[in-house]
Amino acid sequence: MAELESVIEKRLIDQLCRGESQWTYRPDIRTEEDLWNNFKYILEQNNKAKLDDIPLSKSEFAKVKNDVSHASFYDAGKWLVGENGKVYVHVQRGNETLHLVVMNNEHVAGGSSVYEVINQYQAFKEENDENSRNRRFDVTLLINGIPLIHIELKNKEHSYMDGYRQIKKYIAEGKFHGIFSNVQMFVVSNAIDTKYFSAARDTELNKKFLTGWIDRENVPVCNYIDFTQAVLRIPEAHEMVTKYTVLDNDKKKLLILRPYQIHAIEAMREASKAGKSGYIWHTTGSGKTMTSYKATRNLLMDIPSIQKTIFLIDRKDLDMQTKGAFQSYANNDTIEVDDTEHVGSLIKKLSDDNRQMIVTTRQKMQVMINRRLKEGTREYNKIKSLKVAFVVDECHRAVTPQTKRDIERFFSNSIWFGFTGTPIFEENKYEQKGDLPQTTEELYGPCLHSYTIKEAIHDGAVLGFNVENLGPKDISKDEEEKYYHSTNHMRNVLNIIINQSLARFGMQNGRGKTYEAMLTVESIAVAQKYYDMILKIKAGEDELKISDEIKKILPDFPKVAITFSVSENEEASQVNQDSMKRYLAYYNKLFGTKYAIDNIGIYNNNLNDRLARKQKYYADREQQVDIVIVVDRLLTGFDAPCLSTLFIDRPPMSPQGLIQAFSRTNRLFDQNKEYGQIVTFRNPKEYKEKINAALVLYSKGGIGQAMAEDWDTVLSNFILSLKTIRTFAPTPTDVMGLSKKQKKTFIKLFRDLDHDYAHLKSFSAFEPQMLEQYEFSQQVYEDYAAVYNNVLEELKKDPPDDTVEDPIRDDYDLVAYNKFKIDFEYIVELLQGFVDFLDQKDIEFNDEEFEHKLSELKEIVKEFADDNPRLSDLLLQVLNEIEQDKAKFMGQDMSVIINKMRYTAIDTEIEKFAKRWFVPFDAVKYEAYNYKDGELANGNKLKELADYAGYKANTSDALSKLKFNIMLIREFKENLMPEISPLIV
Repeated sequence: MAELESVIEKRLIDQLCRGESQWTYRPDIRTEEDLWNNFKYILEQNNKAKLDDIPLSKSEFAKVKNDVSHASFYDAGKWLVGENGKVYVHVQRGNETLHLVVMNNEHVAGGSSVYEVINQYQAFKEENDENSRNRRFDVTLLINGIPLIHIELKNKEHSYMDGYRQIKKYIAEGKFHGIFSNVQMFVVSNAIDTKYFSAARDTELNKKFLTGWIDRENVPVCNYIDFTQAVLRIPEAHEMVTKYTVLDNDKKKLLILRPYQIHAIEAMREASKAGKSGYIWHTTGSGKTMTSYKATRNLLMDIPSIQKTIFLIDRKDLDMQTKGAFQSYANNDTIEVDDTEHVGSLIKKLSDDNRQMIVTTRQKMQVMINRRLKEGTREYNKIKSLKVAFVVDECHRAVTPQTKRDIERFFSNSIWFGFTGTPIFEENKYEQKGDLPQTTEELYGPCLHSYTIKEAIHDGAVLGFNVENLGPKDISKDEEEKYYHSTNHMRNVLNIIINQSLARFGMQNGRGKTYEAMLTVESIAVAQKYYDMILKIKAGEDELKISDEIKKILPDFPKVAITFSVSENEEASQVNQDSMKRYLAYYNKLFGTKYAIDNIGIYNNNLNDRLARKQKYYADREQQVDIVIVVDRLLTGFDAPCLSTLFIDRPPMSPQGLIQAFSRTNRLFDQNKEYGQIVTFRNPKEYKEKINAALVLYSKGGIGQAMAEDWDTVLSNFILSLKTIRTFAPTPTDVMGLSKKQKKTFIKLFRDLDHDYAHLKSFSAFEPQMLEQYEFSQQVYEDYAAVYNNVLEELKKDPPDDTVEDPIRDDYDLVAYNKFKIDFEYIVELLQGFVDFLDQKDIEFNDEEFEHKLSELKEIVKEFADDNPRLSDLLLQVLNEIEQDKAKFMGQDMSVIINKMRYTAIDTEIEKFAKRWFVPFDAVKYEAYNYKDGELANGNKLKELADYAGYKANTSDALSKLKFNIMLIREFKENLMPEISPLIV
């Protein structure tokens, strides 16, 4: 028999409090009152002198409680950053303001820090909210009395995903309020597998961002006891929620670094202490910018001898994105990030006495060294003697070997750390130029930490790739140039992009949730031809037509943009500028912007933001781009998680160029994005060879598992999955005749089929009619899926079978459904974005935009009424209330508000039913929430609890006892459940 959760909980607590650990178990803290009293005691003890040994009064502590309770986890994170590492609350006592230290983030594993463990905390329902529910939390870790890490445990019969869903539910119910609003990190485990994730609103949680721990050698640490030893002991746990958290000001989200990011920062710290340089090899897409930000910041914090840390980048367009990311991360940080807009500013910042982190470009650095600083001057001597740590993002693109040598000769007291996803090895080294370095190791020193594409895909830090190499296989070298630049070829390419990429663009996800694609070509002239052809196709002026299916799903598809340098060379410059003026006019018309050729940089920044969709503003379909056409721009260093596909119509790039370009597509996004999609249109044989070679090179000498799959492999997998499932159940109706053991096998086999079928549909070669030869179709799939759901429910009711090593768990989402419908969670996300839009502190409120967004949301909610009219009415009610009173909703968590309204509506109907049939409210509520497949959990119990005597005494024409029982159950099924089940989502 599997261990009880209580046993697992006890073992976890024992491990936390064992040996030299500084955690103290507090079994006496079980309620909110206990928690506040404990926090008050610690606060008073740590501030005895300031309080003059006089305890906080009731009114003073009421003010403290208010300051410690936050509207969101993100707001709590901002507070916990503190001022110069200290977190305060402020109390007015007489004429004096007392600044009380809640926590000192520099007192890790000592000083004023108090570490406590509580369990079975009772999150009671709120007295003024009759729809609230009592909940019981598993284990929570307190630092100075504040809950910062919360853990939900399951036994081996369950998936850790059950713990994740439980936390998501509690957040939606508003249980993490008051002092519990400060939680920064969640941990879920079923003893054998353990994950952690940062705190967020329930609608913002994404199971793809659950992170498992790996050690410094990238070996997984799964067992909950091992995880506790590695992550939850002191000082590691304290550092996780202080040193390794990042507040993204743009997204208003709290982020916690993944283990490989933490190991890299620690490796850099160790090297710095020894005065050594080196490089970090973290595969593209794994969060290098965030890692480099925290590393640059922590070097300044941890190594007193370093006077300045300089983050060096290249190219104006990347400068803006990286600088924007840095400023977003640093907005609430204790370290100020100084970007240098001009060389004079750079000189001023380097010559002052402040220890600071500077973001600048290598071009400004070169100008400063070569032209602006005069040898022998005070500024020259002071800057030249600085102890500086350089951190270089995309270290090969940002700094050439010659440039690095020049800067290094000037800053003789410098150490260097390069970040790259694609190091230069012996196999693809630079061309020899004098005695300049040719490889990354020669340029920066040894590799301090590596996290390769193979490891990142295995861990789920990035997605794998689907690669489809199209184009003619038998074209001669002499004909290539003419053919690949022909209108016919371009039309074939655009037919695949526009009409045969429904799944690639995620059109099954619904409006506003589709993905983007990038088309890269070999020259600006070809890019312009493609752009013009797409506009002709959209206008119906080309022989290529957009299919009716695509028009039905997205009538405005494809929305296209283009970006290139308008000063490529003198001859083409005027032509490019004239063309760009036309493209800007179209872009301005499409999105209501006003960009001109003389502020092309601002246009590029806006296009970057629109493609990245990191601001809620771009969640609206009308603000989204579908396809961006580029030559080289955006192929490196650009981060847009919703970009899913790279179409390549150009000769193959270098190994590092291929991996960099591919990695624009495989960022984690939503639950339906499973792969980065790559489609090439030239020289399929050559492309296949070069892609395989690049993947081998950048996975440390061997792939181990498929990271890029082609059509033939995926089709073979699908055929095998289909044949296998049919050996168990030739048709969906045959499934119900299987034994319990066979049904468990069916569950696993159908999940394989679902995965392989969804994978198959993502290729251009897929056409629904091709399934006929396998006697399969979308309808057959959905029939199997319906039976799958029934069997899953049936097996979940069974008692655990100890003979089965791997029990069936409800932790898999079907991915091959055609989902053209808008769902409830999506609308709640849009509502949250709308409410966030209301709070425009720094700019004048735009009433016209408010009305437009409100009208659009109402249309979406009305469309949702086709699926769920009851819930649609409730959502419209919310929108009407927002329209009447905007201020009431500013800064609110819409998920909590809507869920409370749902529960109120449900309970109102339950109460009416309970009064009509003289049944206890709680009994009806239990049956309502446990009603499955048209059956009550315990109908006889409901009948027994009914007060028939009370009913008879208060009802004229009362039914007989027998008829009363029959009608009680009938009305429950036929009247109550149809009314409330749409609200129980």
